[in-house]
Amino acid sequence: MPLKIATWNVNSIKARAEHVATWLKEAEPDVVCLQELKCVDENFPAAAFEELGYNVAVHGQKTYNGVAILSRLPLEDVSPRLPGDKSDEQARYLEAVVSTTNGAVRVASIYLPNGNPAPGEKYDYKLKWMARLGKHAEKLLAYEEPLVLAGDFNVIPSPDDVHDAKAWADDALFLPETRAAFQDLVYRGFTDAFRTAHAEPHRYTFWDYQRGAWQKDHGIRIDHLLLSPQAADRLQACDIDKHVRGWERPSDHVPVWIELGV
Repeated sequence: MPLKIATWNVNSIKARAEHVATWLKEAEPDVVCLQELKCVDENFPAAAFEELGYNVAVHGQKTYNGVAILSRLPLEDVSPRLPGDKSDEQARYLEAVVSTTNGAVRVASIYLPNGNPAPGEKYDYKLKWMARLGKHAEKLLAYEEPLVLAGDFNVIPSPDDVHDAKAWADDALFLPETRAAFQDLVYRGFTDAFRTAHAEPHRYTFWDYQRGAWQKDHGIRIDHLLLSPQAADRLQACDIDKHVRGWERPSDHVPVWIELGV
């Protein structure tokens, strides 16, 4: 059986816990990286997911941010926080190792800063955070093991990943500096799993709550799974569970998943 790894920005785990449980039963992923929990560790509804057979690791923050990893396999070497800035208290990064019958797979749940308004302090923070991620990812690549960087990157990689490139031209998610930083990360040795599996343009992972974006399919693709060469060699499938956006009171993001041969 392949190893199914997914990422999903749930936009408040308190509001979306039932949705997550429903989707876990439906999709049956082995590992799930969650983002934008908006709660501290002790308020994360771990028991609900443990009842479904998942081990839980959480790096939370009150009201904002927050990341988690759910895994049917044991979680080892759990490491919160992105290295490179000890003063950064935002909960945006959680890394762990899952052991399979064919060796270990390292997974990171990432909630990259939005960066708006740009220019400004928030955009500067975004670019610095991306530079830190690049440096850390390069160290992880040196392990020469299957590695999956999964999460809400808040990056629209190309015009093929947005419904209207002109409308997003000045947004921090689509500025040239943002896309260049993302490409720099990819060029270090990573594969964009979805784009490898799907050549067709205009497949999205996020639709805003405003202006009828969902009904008009005015979306963007900002939730990504980046694979090390060892993980990319095992890639069997990747897709977006778009239908979840049509549920009642949904997150504005939907799950994206991959299957790796193990």
